[in-house]
Amino acid sequence: MHISDIFAQHPTTFSFEFFPPKSAETAEKLYATISDLEDYAPDFVSVTYGAGGTTREMTHDLVIRIKEKGVLDPIPHLTCVCHSEQEIDEILTRYAAAGVSNILALRGDPPRDHPNYDRADDAFTYAADLVKFIKRFNDAGRHPDPRGFGIGVAGFPEGHPATPNRLLEMDHLKAKIDAGADYICTQLFFDNHDFYDFRERCDLAGIQVPIIAGIMPITTTTGMRRMADLAAGSRFPARLLKALDRAGNNPESIRRVGLHYATEQCADLLNHKIAGIHFYTLNQSSATREIYANLGLKALG
Repeated sequence: MHISDIFAQHPTTFSFEFFPPKSAETAEKLYATISDLEDYAPDFVSVTYGAGGTTREMTHDLVIRIKEKGVLDPIPHLTCVCHSEQEIDEILTRYAAAGVSNILALRGDPPRDHPNYDRADDAFTYAADLVKFIKRFNDAGRHPDPRGFGIGVAGFPEGHPATPNRLLEMDHLKAKIDAGADYICTQLFFDNHDFYDFRERCDLAGIQVPIIAGIMPITTTTGMRRMADLAAGSRFPARLLKALDRAGNNPESIRRVGLHYATEQCADLLNHKIAGIHFYTLNQSSATREIYANLGLKALG
């Protein structure tokens, strides 16, 4: 379903994010997670996309498998990194033929095994360039839906790590919207005030598309440190750190603190009538299911 129709039908959307498996064992675990979460009827699920051939193909295969099963609506990530225009065109053609309705267009990070990767070889330097290309694909009538792909882009409530100038950062975000993006999905954050401020700054910049809040519950301190690295410097409020400190080295206590904090975040966001909540699941279902239960949201099954 086109993202515009999803927002029209649901005042607040709920969605999950998965990353493609790297082995047969992790694939089976992922499919079990997806099966666990199907009963929660998310409005869509997104599938991440890393630079490099193997990860790309795994993303494509997972997206097609989810689409063919017909229970969940997949939104694949697509990045500028390591791509020619022809490759992007081939990917869009494949997704359009499979009936995939939406794309999340990202600038993307260089491959981890290529720290000195030269982005001058990429067809698109910025996400706005990729959005424009997808829009041209749409305008050429190459998608079964006359509107073409719905297009999402990333937003950064705490600020984009590569753009210290916050005024310039909003100019870049506005360029993505002006290029044809339909909605914004944010990077994870732990202080809702950052999100509300970001939403107000978007409004001041003339950005009038739905903004979905990205939430990642903390379940282990190791995972917390890893997510801080992946998010390129996510800020952890003192209130959260104090609660985790009280939990000591008890894994179950740490997990309970993380889920309680994420539940409070979500409840406050819902009270402020946000467009949607996007759960970064890390390919596990238990934390998301427990937050749903804490919020009084029920599975269909």
